[in-house]
Amino acid sequence: MTDSTSDAPASAVAGLVLAAGGGTRYGSPKAVVRGADGISWLLHAVQTLAASGCSPVLVVLGAAADEAEALVAGALVAGALTTPVILVRAPDWAEGLSASLRAGLNAAGRLADSTRAIAVIPVDVPDLDLATVARVLNERETALTPDTLRQAVFGGRPGHPVLIGRAHWAPLAAGLTGDRGARPYLVAHDAQPVECADLSSGVDVDTPAPPVPRAR
Repeated sequence: MTDSTSDAPASAVAGLVLAAGGGTRYGSPKAVVRGADGISWLLHAVQTLAASGCSPVLVVLGAAADEAEALVAGALVAGALTTPVILVRAPDWAEGLSASLRAGLNAAGRLADSTRAIAVIPVDVPDLDLATVARVLNERETALTPDTLRQAVFGGRPGHPVLIGRAHWAPLAAGLTGDRGARPYLVAHDAQPVECADLSSGVDVDTPAPPVPRAR
């Protein structure tokens, strides 16, 4: 695990960006993709979690890890990131989403006990915004505890972020297999849905946008 940080203090909620995949359908690792606006998906994800108050932000890397690490390091040096960032390598990233999430949760387990929950997002939801993350983190009906389990939904469709209380980290990590991620665990443990369709689409981008036809 590589620890690249600023001196900002940790909060009760850490952030976790899953960015280890090879992006087979997309055509390149999403950790190094930039949108049409030139903004790095990875840096956008980290900055969004940081702006919501998550600290530190863990980033799980696999495919193109060296390039992605350099991107984050450059942002830290330039001052574009001021929240502590912990870079985690998932050596078995090719096994699927479960390997990335497991690596992130295991790394989170080494954080201070004052970290009660972690907000998890994938790198490939470029329209995820601060308002969406803040709604899930600050949902008022239930207090934030180590048993917290919340998930953003978009018109009832499950999405991200997912807020996972510390008590769930070890059992969730132990049961992860293949490319299914946390969904079976969230269903089995009645994760609290937080509707966010009025804020963003929550759509993950699996393929590049088709080229715009030239006018004739």
